[in-house]
Amino acid sequence: MTTRRDILRGGLAATAGLAAGTAARAEGDPLITELQDWNHVLGDGVDANPYGMPSRHEAHVKRRSVEWLTADPVSSVNFTPLHELDGIITPNGLCFERHHGGVADIEPAKHRLMINGLVDTPLVFTMQDLMRFPRENRVYFLECAANSGMEWRGAQLNGCQFTHGMIHNVMYTGVPLRLILEEAGVKTNGKWIMPEGADAAAMTRSIPIEKAMDDCLVAFKMNGEALRPEQGYPLRLVVPGWEGNMWIKWLRRIEVGDQPWHHREETSKYTDLLENGTARRFTWEMDAKSVITNPSPQAPILHSKGPTVLTGVAWSGRGTIPRVDVTIDGGKNWHEARMSGPSFDKSMHRFYYDFDWDGTPLLLQSRAHDSTGYVQPTKEELRQFRGVNSIYHNNGIQTWYVNEKGIAENVEIS
Repeated sequence: MTTRRDILRGGLAATAGLAAGTAARAEGDPLITELQDWNHVLGDGVDANPYGMPSRHEAHVKRRSVEWLTADPVSSVNFTPLHELDGIITPNGLCFERHHGGVADIEPAKHRLMINGLVDTPLVFTMQDLMRFPRENRVYFLECAANSGMEWRGAQLNGCQFTHGMIHNVMYTGVPLRLILEEAGVKTNGKWIMPEGADAAAMTRSIPIEKAMDDCLVAFKMNGEALRPEQGYPLRLVVPGWEGNMWIKWLRRIEVGDQPWHHREETSKYTDLLENGTARRFTWEMDAKSVITNPSPQAPILHSKGPTVLTGVAWSGRGTIPRVDVTIDGGKNWHEARMSGPSFDKSMHRFYYDFDWDGTPLLLQSRAHDSTGYVQPTKEELRQFRGVNSIYHNNGIQTWYVNEKGIAENVEIS
């Protein structure tokens, strides 16, 4: 009869064998047998870098742009290096940027937030005034509506940083917007708000009052420190689960009205042009989406056949992600991934799939399920409904082809 002790003994023997094999390969390695500089030379003291920075060996981990994508870097975008990250929190210095008029340089002591329009008492708040309101901490993703937009007509950009990198996920600290609006007193016919940015573009969007009174924040910190200038310092709007252009940065004014304003960014932009020439408007919520970040074109498999870790992120503007399926053979067989880490509403979720790679080519895909029962569609399913004219709200399943050398590229399969 096999006992629990036999099983444990067998497992320990296998582990020891693996360790011995690794040690045999490392035998004689001068990086083990000889002292390195860092083993016997004193390093920098505690005040050498008063604001901590990543290791110089991680200098390649950075936001990147696509030069031909926009005519001018002032109204442009760069991308989060998703393939270099793990967990669910995006470091502040790696959160993608999207600007319509460049980064505003604002002195917080001179910054003001005005509430006007259909309110009982128009008000102006200083930053110190806002600090006296009750505040909350919430972890949310922020995704540009155009994320993956270049993939509508087929595989274009080779790397998940460029196909899916217009997204980040951080903890925001701020004041619930409803408290500020209640302070001014919204009139009964106040059905919409129009937040406005203090940057040169004076970015504006129309937002229904129901959303404003629900979960929106007026935020001044992200991941515990002040907003970065490129993320709206000193004040931005947080509109959980909705497209990123509504999260007005450098927030200076909120007007309350009785109907949407139909400004430029919600008419000529951020609408979805359909095949028949009509357009979907007010497509605010971001649908469930996922992407495998490793292996991927910028993160090839660097080892030979054997144990391999596949990982990625999933998110939904309508709730949480209780499940992600992955396939390594282009959809012939699907496997439920292992979810790891916290599951917050309207936040990124991290998933893993551990498998033994036999060295043959792979076709990798992930498919997210959100808490409403929605299942992430294929790109072809999206095109059958929406055509290929749009550049917004592409949440189709992404495919990476990995060859026998572990090198990955962006492909589509039918």
